[in-house]
Amino acid sequence: MQARMDNPAVSTPGAMEALYALHKAVAETGLSERTAELVNLRASQINGCSVCVDMHGKALRRAGESDERLLAVAAWRDAPWFSEAERVALELTEVLTRLADRPDPVSDELWERAREQYDEAELSGLLLSIAGINVWNRLNAATRQIAGAIPV
Repeated sequence: MQARMDNPAVSTPGAMEALYALHKAVAETGLSERTAELVNLRASQINGCSVCVDMHGKALRRAGESDERLLAVAAWRDAPWFSEAERVALELTEVLTRLADRPDPVSDELWERAREQYDEAELSGLLLSIAGINVWNRLNAATRQIAGAIPV
């Protein structure tokens, strides 16, 4: 397997810095790094981005994530190892990653549950985190980046 081209975030001047700035902004919202990484992993699973599944799975493991939780991210609804806040984050990740799957992707009910779990800054960070990982997934999928090719 070979990548079609370099990742545009790497080859386009200023793009990588912009994506890193988004990541830094998310980190300053108070959203936990663990939640952000769970979001990154789940969106990457949905989008079939092997680069990001590999990268964020490894990051979660380095952060001390248990095998039970790591292996159950794709089946979080049926697994007992996730908090209510994490469940809301994972659900929000799924609906925002699959926007076209329903006429109203973020229902009022889901939005209210998110507001119960996160303050406005954290919720902003969560939304930006979901948007950011979807950018990376789409760039990697389009250019067929290779999992493990970049050391993490």
